Amino acid sequence: MIQRFIELGQGYSDLYELLELIQSQHGRIQSLLVLHSESGGRKTVSAAVIMKPTDPGNFQAIYICREGISDPAESSSKRYELFMDSAEKAGKKVYRLEVKPSSAFHEITLYYQYVTGILRLNHILPPLG
Repeated sequence: MIQRFIELGQGYSDLYELLELIQSQHGRIQSLLVLHSESGGRKTVSAAVIMKPTDPGNFQAIYICREGISDPAESSSKRYELFMDSAEKAGKKVYRLEVKPSSAFHEITLYYQYVTGILRLNHILPPLG
C-alpha cells in the first residue's frame, strides 16, 4: 500500500477545499485528523482527511492543511470550528494528536514520515504489509 500526504496548503483559504472533500467524498473518508503543534511560542493545528485505500491501486491519500489554523486553546478559530462541524455532519471520527512542528525537521518529507509513523503506531493508518 502506498500512503501519501497531499498538502493542500497551510490552512487558510485551502481549508475550504478540504471541507469540500469532506462533504463530497464522505463515503471514501476513513477518518479525520487534527494535529496540534507548537513552534516559536505559537500553537497551531493541522487538519487532515484520511481517505480509504483505492481499489485497484491500493493508494491511500491523506489530504492535509499544515499548521495554518490557530489552536482553539489559544484563541477562537472559525476555521477549526468549520472543520469540526464538517466532521460531525459527515459522521466521521476525528483523531487528535500532539506532534512536533514541521519546522523541527530539515525537510518536509521527514516531517510526513514522522507523522506517518505516529499514525501507524496508533493504528490510525494500517501497516504497509
